[in-house]
Amino acid sequence: MPTRSRSRHWQWLLIVPTAAPLLTPYANRIEPRVAGVPFFFWYQFACALLAMVVITFVHLVTRENDHE
Repeated sequence: MPTRSRSRHWQWLLIVPTAAPLLTPYANRIEPRVAGVPFFFWYQFACALLAMVVITFVHLVTRENDHE
């Protein structure tokens, strides 16, 4: 039972990839450009990559071990 409650704490990290794209009013600008791409577009792409990394991390940490 303690492992279950401990693993739920990791799920709070899922707030980060949920909230990051919602900061659109702060990201709605052109500069700085990366390889000619305006900030808004590469920020959204970075949010998608962040979501993939965080979701994968939370899944790996909270999954139940099949060997037990």
